[in-house]
This record gives sequence, C-alpha cells and structure tokens, in this order.
Amino acid sequence: MSTVQRIARNTGLLLVSQVLSYLLSFFFVAYMARYLGAAGYGIISFAFAFTTLFSILADLGLQPLVVREVARDKSLAPKYLANVSMMKIILGSLTFGLIALTINLMGYPQQTIYVVYLVGLSVVCGSLASTFYSIFQAYEKMEYQSLGQVLSAALMLVGIILAVKYHISIIGFSSLYVLAGVISLIFALGIFRWKFSSSPSWSRQKIEMDWSFWKLSIKEALPFGLSAIFVTIFYWISSLMLSLMKGDVEVGLYNAAFRMVLVLLFIPTALNAAIYPLMSRFHLTSQDALKLAYEKYFKYMLILAVPIGVGTTLLANRIVVLVFGSQFGPSAAALKILVWAAASIFVVGAFYRLLESTNNQRKGTIAAGMCMILNVILNLLLIPRYSYTGASIATVATEGLSLAVGFWFCAKLGYPMPKRLISTAIKVAVASSAMAAFIIFLNGLTLPLLIVASALIYFVLLLAIKGIDREDRNLLCSMLSSLQQRIG
Repeated sequence: MSTVQRIARNTGLLLVSQVLSYLLSFFFVAYMARYLGAAGYGIISFAFAFTTLFSILADLGLQPLVVREVARDKSLAPKYLANVSMMKIILGSLTFGLIALTINLMGYPQQTIYVVYLVGLSVVCGSLASTFYSIFQAYEKMEYQSLGQVLSAALMLVGIILAVKYHISIIGFSSLYVLAGVISLIFALGIFRWKFSSSPSWSRQKIEMDWSFWKLSIKEALPFGLSAIFVTIFYWISSLMLSLMKGDVEVGLYNAAFRMVLVLLFIPTALNAAIYPLMSRFHLTSQDALKLAYEKYFKYMLILAVPIGVGTTLLANRIVVLVFGSQFGPSAAALKILVWAAASIFVVGAFYRLLESTNNQRKGTIAAGMCMILNVILNLLLIPRYSYTGASIATVATEGLSLAVGFWFCAKLGYPMPKRLISTAIKVAVASSAMAAFIIFLNGLTLPLLIVASALIYFVLLLAIKGIDREDRNLLCSMLSSLQQRIG
C-alpha cells in the first residue's frame, strides 16, 4: 500500500470513527445537560476539568513517545509496552491519590468530591488504555483505536439514557464514566492479546521495570508531557476558575459552548493520529515527503476551519437552543467566541506535529508554556468582570498566540509555509464570505437544511475558483476508495 493510500485509509477510518464517537458524545452530553440543568451539568463539567488537569501526570508524555519510536522501529514495541505499562500503573495510582487529596483540601461539597473521585478513576483507566492504543497507532492499525472510541461513546450514551429514565442522581451519572473507562481498557487489552501477543517477540515480553530504560524514556517523554500539561491547563483552567470565582451555573453555561467546540475537533484529532507516525518516519527517510505532508495538513485544515468559524458564529443562537434547550441560551455568546479557538486548533496542528516528528518537541513545550501563562493571566483579568464570556475571550487569545509561535518556530527550522498558500487563503475567504451572505439572507430556513446548503455553496464555489486543485481531488478519491475497500 502506498504512503498516500495509508494516510487516506487511516485518516478515513479515524474520521468515520471520530464522527460516530463525537456524535454519540454530543448526544449524551446534550441529553445529560438538559436533565441536570446548568448547575448540575456545571458540577460534572467541573469534575471533568479538574481531573483532566491532573490526567497528564498519569502519562507524562509517554504516549506520543511510544508512537514516534515504535513507528520508526517496530522491534522496540514489546520493550516499550512492557515498561510503559508498569510506569502507567504507578503514575495512575499517584495521580488518583493527588486528585483525591487536592479536592478534599479545596473545601468543595461532599457531592462534588464524590463526583471528582469517580471521574478521576475513569481518567486513570483511560491512561492505561492509551498504552495499547499508542501501539496500535504506531503500527498504523487505526481501526482498533476507532472501534474503542465508538464503543466508549456508545456505552456512555446508553448509560445516560438509562440514568435519565430511572432518575439516577448525579453520582450515578459520574459512575458511568468509570464503567465506560473500565470496559474500554478491557477492550484495548483484548484486541492486543488477539492481534499482537501471539507472536514470539510479544509472548516473551512481560511487564518489567528496567530502570535505565525508564530513565531514558522519561527524559525523552518529558517535553511531550510538559507540553501536554501546559495545553491541558489552558484548555481546562477556565472551568476551574469559573467554579471558584462564579459558581456551578456559570461553569455549566461555559461548558455547553465548550463541548460543542470540542465536537468540531474530531477532524484534526483524526488527522493528527493518522499522520503523526508517518511524519515521524518521513523525518528519517524523506524531507520532501515531510514538507508535503506538512503543507497539505495546513491547507486542508484551513479550508475547513474558516467556514466552520463563520457559520457557527452566525448560527450560534439557534444551535445552542436546539441542542441544549432555552435554559442554556446565554451559552451562545460563548460559542460565537470559542468557535474561533477551534478554528485555530485546526491549523495549528500542522506546526506542532512537525516539531514533534522532527525531535523538536522542546520548542512545542516552550510555546505551550507561553500560552498557559497568557491564559491564566487573561482568565484572572476577564472572568471577574465578564464571567464565561471573558473565559472564552481568554481561550481564543491563547490559541492565537499558539498559532503565531508555532508558525515562527517552524519557519526558523526551515519549514516556512509556501507562498502559494496565500492564494488558497484568499480563495477560502471569498468562498466563506459567499456562504455567510447566504446564511444571513436565508436565515429562515430550518437549521439542518441551512447548514447543509451553506456547506454545499462553500465547497462548490471553492472548487469553481480552484481553491481545491486536481491533486487534492485525487487524494480525496484515494481516501474514499481505500476506506470503501477496507470496509468492504
């Protein structure tokens, strides 16, 4: 299978699974929020944000390190799995202990503390499962990771439907996260034993504690881990600060918008997972292929990011009321702002995957640290006066800095963006403007019809003005063909 076909197949598989899992997640979050209300959903959102801030300690950057190193040399896979599994068990136990200690010291109500315990356990399960998923990703077996994502989201949706039907308390809702996490871990372990552990090299390798290997791995993984810590803080610190400064209702209103933004990220998430192992290998085998992957990544994310930002800004009020109900109507103001953070995340991934795949992850760590500091400062300044709207502004400003710094670092390393992408950006702006005019003048259409029609107008016009060229169309056809063959 050619490189293009592998990228197309893996991206296609992950896109399909991401669409399914994010849609399922979207439905269960909306259903849960409608049932719990802004205050109840605010407690769940706070617990998720709080535990996520600690979750990186359970990984310390080991997952991306395993993907990169095993993608380059498959013979290292048993050694990494044997050692990283034990490291994750220890790190996960320490992380949960730290979560429990911290939440008790902060003086929150007992109900909130119990919710944090349960969501924290699910975070530890997710960290352990990610060890196996990193092996699948390095081997470019994306279908297993895809199935795991869909399974977890489906379990949560079914569980929440039953919880609402039987009027289960907020503690019961939190228990669903643990159940889904445990089943996902069992699934990942089962797939590994079925597909990998039968070979002699795997069967001889048991969980071990090779201290010299641990020391080297942690040293290499630490920049990934620090970057993840910084990124996680500037993604989730807003919810924690809103909880401390404003209360559960404000946290719920902010997270209603934030969750809708997270749903949009299934596209860059899928492409990141599919292309990162290949970019890591291209760094050693072909600089031309690496530059092409970097350029295409940026171009395609730009093509998608701008119309999503424009359309969501214009339709935010209707989208929020449709999904969460009128009680969450104020969340529309946050959504109009936060969607531009998502648009930035779409395109910024090209810069940071390039830094990571070329062993320049320390530069990514520096950028993430700068963004974290800016985000905390802006939240301290804006939340007291503007509440969740201020938190939204802080998030967008932080992503803007991340975009600028990532672009600068890559240019300094000899990977500037080609000038021809300026032409693409202009064409994207023209097509997006036409789409915006359509939305404004035909706003009376039903929302699903308006969204579909707007997207068609954008892409048809972009094709007409050659914002999508023949090479792009051939790649898309290859992706669809490879995905069809895989499914068939």
